Amino acid sequence: MKWLKRLLIGLITLILIIEIVFYVFNIDYLLKAVRVTYLNGHKTAFLDDYKYFDNRTIAKSTVAQPWKIAQNYNQIKATEKLENLHKEIGTVAFLIIKNDSIRHESYYDNYSKDSKSNSFSMAKSIVSAALGKAIMEGKIKSLDQQVSDFFPEFKNGKTATMTVGDLASMASGLDWDESYYSPFSITTRAYFDDNLKGVILGLKGIEEPGKSFQYLSGNTQLLAMCIEKATAKSLADYVSQSFWKPMGAESDALWQTDSENGMVKAYCCIASNARDFARFGKLYLQHGKWNGKQILDSAFVSKSVNPRFEISPQYGYGWWLSNFQNKKVFSMRGHLGQYVIVVPEDDLIIVRLGHHGKPSTNGSPHREDFNIYLEESYKMLQQTNK
Repeated sequence: MKWLKRLLIGLITLILIIEIVFYVFNIDYLLKAVRVTYLNGHKTAFLDDYKYFDNRTIAKSTVAQPWKIAQNYNQIKATEKLENLHKEIGTVAFLIIKNDSIRHESYYDNYSKDSKSNSFSMAKSIVSAALGKAIMEGKIKSLDQQVSDFFPEFKNGKTATMTVGDLASMASGLDWDESYYSPFSITTRAYFDDNLKGVILGLKGIEEPGKSFQYLSGNTQLLAMCIEKATAKSLADYVSQSFWKPMGAESDALWQTDSENGMVKAYCCIASNARDFARFGKLYLQHGKWNGKQILDSAFVSKSVNPRFEISPQYGYGWWLSNFQNKKVFSMRGHLGQYVIVVPEDDLIIVRLGHHGKPSTNGSPHREDFNIYLEESYKMLQQTNK
């Protein structure tokens, strides 16, 4: 029995030492990372991890506006290639919305149309929309308003001229390691730290802002902080008031926070369902109008879905940009293959949510699964002559 007692004392002592070391070296966020991620069998953030964090509610509309259902709803089946991909990488929801009606809808792994899952970086497109709304309402002057107007911590050095537009277009020049699998990256710290504001306000500029595209999650978090200051509202409430309710969302959404009553993780982490995420695709497809009412400035929408930098045609202001069959495509995109894909010329919206993605193998800024979803969706639509 003595050896067992000594073993227990030794284990407790070791745990205490580890906790002290983490605290002294300011890496105590790793304890939460291990508990939430690794102890649940994952190596990175995962689809249902919102259940392990505090959340703020994005309230739904009191008058829901359900999607129209096409007359030939679900009469087209997934192609063999698409169905195999769904199984291979763990798709949980797949929607094809054509001409404002749901044409195809499928769910997997016990998910349904009401199931919530993590948006990951699709939230960046929603934060960009909130920026456009704040400009439309005169609460932010323009895309050229400097970040230092809201946070004087950035008034000196390379960040002195950094604008909210630089943040939205990923051109801030800030020092940030966009790594999702390293436990020591600032992205991991931001995900699990309970003082996200402190993490962001400690950022330094290493390049001149407004000159080139560099995808950094910290940009969106800082942008969200500016929006909250400008509007004097929590971002979740502002998004609810500006979009979620006017667009008739059928379910409340949840936005992860860094702590109880804390700051939303704006660069990621809205838990909602495929049908409600798709509403942002429709809003941008309709140039900021919802059922005839202009709820987001059309000029801002146009700017958002066009590249800021000629050398980086893959990104606008919060939206990913591409072409398919010589048609313009813009999309919301998140970690592990979350997508809301819009092809305006064909009045088409494709939504995919799932456990894993399929990365690019040829150096393209667009992942392999993204192209497959487009190709196979068009094959499915051809079955009914569109």
